[in-house]
Amino acid sequence: MLSKNQIKLIKSLNKKKHRLEHGLFVTEGVKVIKEFLKSSFKLRALYSIADIFHIEEGESHIISKKELDKITNLKTSQTALAVFEIPKPEAPSYHPQLTLALDGIRDPGNLGTIIRMCDWFGIEQLICSPDTVDCFNPKVVQATMGSLTRVNIIYVELNSYLSTTSTHTYGAYMEGANVYESQLISGNAVIVLGNEANGISSEIQSHIDERISIPSYGQSKGAESLNVAMAGSILLSEFRRRGFIEKGS
Repeated sequence: MLSKNQIKLIKSLNKKKHRLEHGLFVTEGVKVIKEFLKSSFKLRALYSIADIFHIEEGESHIISKKELDKITNLKTSQTALAVFEIPKPEAPSYHPQLTLALDGIRDPGNLGTIIRMCDWFGIEQLICSPDTVDCFNPKVVQATMGSLTRVNIIYVELNSYLSTTSTHTYGAYMEGANVYESQLISGNAVIVLGNEANGISSEIQSHIDERISIPSYGQSKGAESLNVAMAGSILLSEFRRRGFIEKGS
């Protein structure tokens, strides 16, 4: 049976300050939990209404559906909830490959989708500015559907990072060179995606070598812009089509 302290701890992990304080985060659902269990993430505790997991480390508890409903972050609880340890942050690497950088992405759903997108297109490193939403936010974790285990997410001062890299930096803008007609430079590259409302910040703009955009083909021109995660997917697809991304390079 869940204790009050267990419930209090798990619910507290909804907030970033408590995740940082305890070094823990929550994930839910059988599929997502299994992705984390087979990764390098360390399990702290597992709570499930059925004995369907086989774990070697960490606590395992069989609880009732009523108890699971008390600790879930979802509208409808999904069989199991697990608490994992937040790994120590890694330093960014500069090996030859395409890197995606996020400048102030605030929506958890967008970040989760972007992480899944990186996993799909073979982007192994995602650079995030400090004001980008926490990747261990429960909504982000759930939206990644396990891709968080395969993408190295690094929070750094984006201005400093771009100042120290010699790679060609592309910025995604509403007005820029048509990405389908641009002669993309081969070799190392960084693509910067900006904030949902304000785009790339003025501080980061000075590091952009080339502005690229996705042309609109709609006759009505009624759509003001693309969702940032959607735009990122289109750009990565085009870069990938041109052979930019080589996994493990």
